[in-house]
Amino acid sequence: MATGTDHIVLIGMSVREVDARARLHDLAREHGTSVAFLQLGDPSLSRELTRLADGGASRIVLIGVSLGSLAPAGSWLRRIAAHWWRERAAPRPELEVATALLTADEQLPALVGATRPITGAEPGLTSAAWEDVPQHRHQVLVCRGPRCTALGSDRSAEALVLAMMEQDLGDDDVLVTHTGCQFPCNQAPVVSVQPDDVWYGRVDADAARLIVTEHLAAGAPLETHRLRRTRHPLG
Repeated sequence: MATGTDHIVLIGMSVREVDARARLHDLAREHGTSVAFLQLGDPSLSRELTRLADGGASRIVLIGVSLGSLAPAGSWLRRIAAHWWRERAAPRPELEVATALLTADEQLPALVGATRPITGAEPGLTSAAWEDVPQHRHQVLVCRGPRCTALGSDRSAEALVLAMMEQDLGDDDVLVTHTGCQFPCNQAPVVSVQPDDVWYGRVDADAARLIVTEHLAAGAPLETHRLRRTRHPLG
């Protein structure tokens, strides 16, 4: 699908697409494109754009990929792409972004034909709204290490976010953060809630929903999945 100095890049938008990188690479090989990630995966979007531009690409089309409900809005893809384009020394390639996210493989040809150019006038990476530490009461750390991921922590994270939406819990209430390995791996998938210092194990989608309704919304830790936690003494 990519020809000459024209290139197409599939952009994994969230940690779910990082987990599904093999599927993205299969799709890329089928259509002669490359793969990059907006967050948490390598290569980053900026690194891939630099590689292609240094290689002589004159036009690059970016297609965001979302395989679930964890992806940020497509506007973030435009923000990051525009930041790279503004910082790039001349010559700069023409840069275009698909107007919708790819959610199914068969959508790719249509999305290649439905793009908007990056002009450099897009919003930047900073905003007054992002200046201060958020006022959240809880921070939920969802382990996305290899064992937790293999045992379905992506589904746990998705259920957690959807349950928070149902409970009308926003970023000022709960900040959800995906992490590397937290230990203890035998209890995977692992989720911890701070500053309560409560750790949960074997958190499937059903348990994730209960953590939201009972712990985050009602203030009572979910004892059925709570893990024993002791602190090592200082010194």
